Amino acid sequence: MLNRLLPAALAIALAAAPAAAADKLTVLLDWFVNPDHAPLVIAKEGGHFERHDLDVELVAPADPSAPPRLVAAGQGDIALTYQPDLMLQLKEGLPLVRFGTLIETPLNALIVLKDGPVKSLADLKGKRIGYSVASIQSAYLSGMLETVGLTMDDVTMVNVNFNLVTALLAGQVDAAIDGYRNFELTQLGIEGKPGLAWFPEEHGVPVYDELIYVTRPELKDDRRLGRFLAAVEEATIYLTNHPDEAKAMFLASHVDLDDELNRTAFDLTLPRFAKRPAAFDPGRYDRFAAFLKDKGLLDTVPPAESYTITVR
Repeated sequence: MLNRLLPAALAIALAAAPAAAADKLTVLLDWFVNPDHAPLVIAKEGGHFERHDLDVELVAPADPSAPPRLVAAGQGDIALTYQPDLMLQLKEGLPLVRFGTLIETPLNALIVLKDGPVKSLADLKGKRIGYSVASIQSAYLSGMLETVGLTMDDVTMVNVNFNLVTALLAGQVDAAIDGYRNFELTQLGIEGKPGLAWFPEEHGVPVYDELIYVTRPELKDDRRLGRFLAAVEEATIYLTNHPDEAKAMFLASHVDLDDELNRTAFDLTLPRFAKRPAAFDPGRYDRFAAFLKDKGLLDTVPPAESYTITVR
């Protein structure tokens, strides 16, 4: 009789035992939450992180440039950053490694008003071009201008402090290089002043990953990273298969984003999310690093294996 009671008693004890706590993981975003982050939001709201025993906190930064530095300093586990920016962060000596991709195509664009005087890249000669962040954007523009025989000396750069749409609409600048094709271009259309855009990767700039995941080298063997990417991949496939339901879930979790701009941006960004976030193309990174070296922003092209890890 005792032997028959033991399994039942053990089952009752196990049922009464508290479930193991999920592993915490802090992700520092590149900006306030927006449709670019849809796979992360869906992974959290749809229970994908939970199914992989993760308790993920998504943190919007007060300073968009801070997340990689904070993660490098141990004040966070994962940071979102940009492939081009990572090259410069490594040059500065920040201890970072890339382990995944969120958005696998560029979003940046050179934008003008459709009814303005600029109808081709060649028309930029003598024009004012607005920007928000120096360095990389100048490299993009330089590469694009070269395709039509122009140089940076042929244009005037104007820092408009992230007010790209306002500057274009007010006539403060003739073009903007920092604008995103899924946001600023959409916003101009909503304002009733449609824009015209040229994409860097079609005009002299090597293609690159827009948003990537980085961490510090000490976490290279941390099993949480592989589970994190697995959950994000599941969420991205859900977004792909069920876009309307995913958009409803996204907007329900961030009701302040339920407007025409963000709804449209969500749809436009959907095909750009990495379906295989753990995949890595070293040639893409080498080509872009060589481009930055040619533009004087890098001294050398770092070997891809020096700043990339594969997680499982």
